[in-house]
Amino acid sequence: MSTEELNAKYLDLFPQWLRDLGNDAQDLGDVIGESALIEDAQEAVVGSLNYLFKSLDLIPDGIDDIGYLDDAFVLRVGSKLALSEGELDGEKFDIVRRLADEADLVSEFLGGDFYDRLETYVVGLRNGAARGRSVRDILGEEDVRSAFLSDLRGFAKSYESPGFSREEKNLIKLRAFFDAKLPN
Repeated sequence: MSTEELNAKYLDLFPQWLRDLGNDAQDLGDVIGESALIEDAQEAVVGSLNYLFKSLDLIPDGIDDIGYLDDAFVLRVGSKLALSEGELDGEKFDIVRRLADEADLVSEFLGGDFYDRLETYVVGLRNGAARGRSVRDILGEEDVRSAFLSDLRGFAKSYESPGFSREEKNLIKLRAFFDAKLPN
């Protein structure tokens, strides 16, 4: 595919990811605690979901057009990391499999180096915290997990998809943010 064709594909795809972000987050939250998810897979899912609540995103949420795309990317990479921990059978894991498959599109868009940096960043989210909740606290303490899932439902319910104009400058801005913000 030519660069123009690829850019047209992303300009069609990313607005859909933005529209679906609230539902994707809610559906992904529904698999937390499932016994089929080994600990590393649960940490990958919770770390990526907890990213939604970080006060310092890779791309600030208020940035027109692209502000929530980093969140959408992180959910996909986190799902791919969770799936890499083992096969997840059953309908309840469709969301993990779909988002994991879409991580390949993130990789295609960002390119190898940027994607590797993003993946390393997402792995590191397992050790981070947001709103005073670490991944370990969410997985290990029922009251913390309950509060987290309540916040996640609140996010999904109140989330309003930002507009996304089909302008190639948005793709350039998106790559530039990842280049500037992702650790080397």
